[in-house]
Amino acid sequence: MAERKLVRVAAVQIAPDLETSDGTLGRVLAAIAEAGEKGVEFIVFPETFIPWYPYFSFVYPPVLTGAEHIRLYENAVAVPGPITEAISAAARRHNMVIVLGVNERDYGSLYNTQLIFNADGALLLKRRKITPTFHERMIWGQGDGAGLKVVDTAVGKVGALACWEHYNPLARYALMTQHEEIVVNATGWLTEAQITSIAPEERLQKALRGGCMSAIISPEGSHVVPPLTSGEGLLIADLDMGLIIKRKRMMDSVGHYARPELLSLNHDTRPAVPRHDNAPLPLTEIGSLQNVPDHD
Repeated sequence: MAERKLVRVAAVQIAPDLETSDGTLGRVLAAIAEAGEKGVEFIVFPETFIPWYPYFSFVYPPVLTGAEHIRLYENAVAVPGPITEAISAAARRHNMVIVLGVNERDYGSLYNTQLIFNADGALLLKRRKITPTFHERMIWGQGDGAGLKVVDTAVGKVGALACWEHYNPLARYALMTQHEEIVVNATGWLTEAQITSIAPEERLQKALRGGCMSAIISPEGSHVVPPLTSGEGLLIADLDMGLIIKRKRMMDSVGHYARPELLSLNHDTRPAVPRHDNAPLPLTEIGSLQNVPDHD
């Protein structure tokens, strides 16, 4: 249950380094340090921010994207690995809960992954976008229901969805049933020079402009501070956690306003794995089964 307290949060809208994952990591660590100086306790970065979002897949057909796709593999993030260790150390140093989007490489596949680090540096959650959107399906594999999970952090119960997952009402409800207090998402930004480097043809560049809306929304549905719709910046606000109860007392869709005997969610929380080990029974056990008397 949320206590009445203020939590200082930040939504980060900055451009990645489109050359190396280390370059983008440097920008992430700099933003964390800046937020720490301003008393931020909880910070959110955009979808697949390290090393960068696969913008190429949106503006070019698959036949032209091979080289960029391979470069994304080469710069993708291992979990755990050096990049997650650096973020964990930053979380401890600044006593900050961090939510970070990465392109995760798991052997031969890439995933749109969100990581939640607690203020002590512990990696509490690694979850993958359950269904990549449109062109993204050429880049990322699918996540599973195990990642639709709310975790207890130093600032409260936190859940994460990526981009268009928020249009999926059942995905949202899965987190709501776990009494999520803070849900996160943030948007990235590209400079004009970066847009030109991704899509030299002017007719393709319009697909890479606009659409930014980094925002911090209260339980009452209002902007706590004006949203950031263009340019780079750090959006900072104090969340009044007491507003959760103010709204829940009137309409708790997973509690007093729910009708689970009529409508409920079937959520498969098992990790999706490509192999299930069904080991054969030892010969001694097979023999004992064969000797079981037949009771008619």
